[in-house]
Amino acid sequence: MTPGAEGAARPLRPSAAVPEHPASETSERSDMTTSTPARPRRAAPEQPRPKHPRRRALARFGGTGFLAALPFLAPALAAYLVFVVGPSLESVRLSFFEWSGFQGAPQVFVGLQNYVRIFTQDPVFWTAFSNTLIWVVLSLFIPVGLGLVMALALNRPLFGRNAFRSLFYIPGVLAPIAIANMWRWMYNPNYGVGVNLAQLFDLPWLAEVQWLGDKNLALYSIFAAFVWQIAGTNMVLFLAGLQSVSPDHVEAARLDGANAWQVFRNVTIPALRPTTVIVVVLTIINSIKVFDLIVGMTGGGPAQQTQVLALWSFQQSFNNHEYGQGNAIATVLLVITLVIVVPYMVWTARQEKNS
Repeated sequence: MTPGAEGAARPLRPSAAVPEHPASETSERSDMTTSTPARPRRAAPEQPRPKHPRRRALARFGGTGFLAALPFLAPALAAYLVFVVGPSLESVRLSFFEWSGFQGAPQVFVGLQNYVRIFTQDPVFWTAFSNTLIWVVLSLFIPVGLGLVMALALNRPLFGRNAFRSLFYIPGVLAPIAIANMWRWMYNPNYGVGVNLAQLFDLPWLAEVQWLGDKNLALYSIFAAFVWQIAGTNMVLFLAGLQSVSPDHVEAARLDGANAWQVFRNVTIPALRPTTVIVVVLTIINSIKVFDLIVGMTGGGPAQQTQVLALWSFQQSFNNHEYGQGNAIATVLLVITLVIVVPYMVWTARQEKNS
């Protein structure tokens, strides 16, 4: 018998043909290979419960903190509503009526007729309008810039700087009508400061200048008194803002090789941004409602060339008994204030957020 025939005749063992426990063999093979551990299932995120309208309102106003502060804010809010919002709304309402202001006189509804009159039939209105805009534009540069320069100068360790701070701030606490009388005396063509300076420096032309009598010069002469009045207040506000400038940031900028201008532009100005917003807004409001200085120095003259909207609204109402037109002018003044102040505050808020 050949070896091939002997191998063919040998019977096969059943256990070699079919494994008895295939599952255990598979598990042994899987244990020999590297297996990835199963990831734990994450729980489905819990859906937020819809807030009650009252809760949404509280969250919008700061939650319970607003409720805690409300008793303290209520007196100020009530005073603001009664003495600011209420009269403003009443002024807007009266701008649509014709009324002489006398007790018992009827209020006749005329719609937009008062606005048509001041825009088309009142030449003094446009003089007052242009003078108000000139006043606002000049105020954004001269009193604000001068206050910043004074604050930077007096923020240095100088001899007697506290005395200079107090001296420059004094005009801000004086009554505007007192400042008007003082500057009117200084501008007097007979014995004013100009006459004395002309005699001292031998400048005869200076004694002939009519500071308040020249219609081309009177408005700017009054504006000089306005600058003298509020520059010190702006200085104090900027001095307070300069205290927030970090000395470490200034020192780091100097170590990096920055000169004085670069430190001022890149360190000081960004730190003063909140203070600058306050100074600019207050200056705009004070320039728009300027009244006492002009009343005390020229009364709107000569030839109505120093007239502004606040003064013309007053004179139309109380001198000419045209309460409808006077309140229409006041409403225009309110709109001008909102148009200037609100976009500026929105822009500065966006700049602050982006920085």
